[in-house]
Amino acid sequence: MAVKFPQNSPYAVLNLPEFRYFILGRFIFIMGLRMTGTIIGWWMYLLTADPLALGLVGLSEVIPALTLALYAGHYIDQHEKRRLLLKCILFYTICIGALIFLASPFANSTFNKWTIAALICSVIAVTGAIRAFAGPTFSAMIAQIVSKNVLPNAASISSATWLIGSISGHALGGFTIAYLGIFKSFFVVIAFVIIGFLLLRNIAVKPILYKATGNTIKSIIEGVQYVFKTKEILGAMTLDLFAVLFGGAVALVPVFAKDILHVSPVGFGWLNAAMDIGSIIMVTILTIKPLQRNQGRILFFAVGAFGICIICFALSKLFWLSFFALMIAGCMDGISVIIRSTILQLKTPDELRGRVMSVNSMFINSSNELGQFESGLAARLLGTVRSVVFGGCMTLGVALFTWFKAPSLRKMEY
Repeated sequence: MAVKFPQNSPYAVLNLPEFRYFILGRFIFIMGLRMTGTIIGWWMYLLTADPLALGLVGLSEVIPALTLALYAGHYIDQHEKRRLLLKCILFYTICIGALIFLASPFANSTFNKWTIAALICSVIAVTGAIRAFAGPTFSAMIAQIVSKNVLPNAASISSATWLIGSISGHALGGFTIAYLGIFKSFFVVIAFVIIGFLLLRNIAVKPILYKATGNTIKSIIEGVQYVFKTKEILGAMTLDLFAVLFGGAVALVPVFAKDILHVSPVGFGWLNAAMDIGSIIMVTILTIKPLQRNQGRILFFAVGAFGICIICFALSKLFWLSFFALMIAGCMDGISVIIRSTILQLKTPDELRGRVMSVNSMFINSSNELGQFESGLAARLLGTVRSVVFGGCMTLGVALFTWFKAPSLRKMEY
């Protein structure tokens, strides 16, 4: 029997059965996705011993994700979101099947390492196309499941469960590599994805709120224009884009774990999860005790502190110090996640949610993969440690520049 929370509780939204199915299904699905990222990062570095290969994985995903993002937003607003989300998960299941094949003894005995690496990037490109539709659909569905009065709490809880799934996936990916190997680890991933699919099926069909005009280009432009004229949304997206782009040290965690800190796959899994652990700690705190004032100013301080933590991680030679630096960076990122997600949910009209969330995915989600490519390329040109120090310094610079150039964001409160 489900626990009933008092109506004035920040967790009262969990009284809604559909929202419980949503967050649990999303949690398990995200756990599978993060396991995939952890496994592929370790696998690619084992195959190639080249940091640039890790960057190419990110580039393989971001190109289709960016290319399709604007059209995906238009398509999401025109179609029933539950059915679309379930189709995306089914396609993702097929991609995991392809990775199982590439990790199999047959593939390893048939293809050379660089061929397997290239095929992995091809599969990741397909997942990038799927993500262009799935990510914004998840975000757009929240407002159709809960009412406006509990939307801020629902957004915080959704962010928290996403981060818990991310932590679990990163850590579990390291453990499964250590104890099951890469090939068998993907069977665990596909099991999680299928369970997530079955849970999300329990959500009822939702109405289509957008009245299509028949002009796809006009529809896409309408979503982009709304983002650019809503300065709070644009400023938060832009600040986070450049912070993640230059502060993407997580992309090089396999290199730090293997060549600098000399830890096992289990240690690698924990390093990979460190930022998410910090994020969930902060998101949990802010869900229980929301920010009441000066959210814009706090956002800037959080991004600046994030850059300092990335520099500390780059210079550390101790596992515990590296883990701690990444965890504090995750705390700062958690503040950014809460402020940004709340702004998006409160400022976006229902009929524009798919398109606005897709623009957000271009700014925010794809910045992770662009940051991964930037980190891999910078590591090749500057060396691993210097490239991450450079990224942390650039993050600080972006925060300082935006502080003076975006006073409306600095003064923002909600």
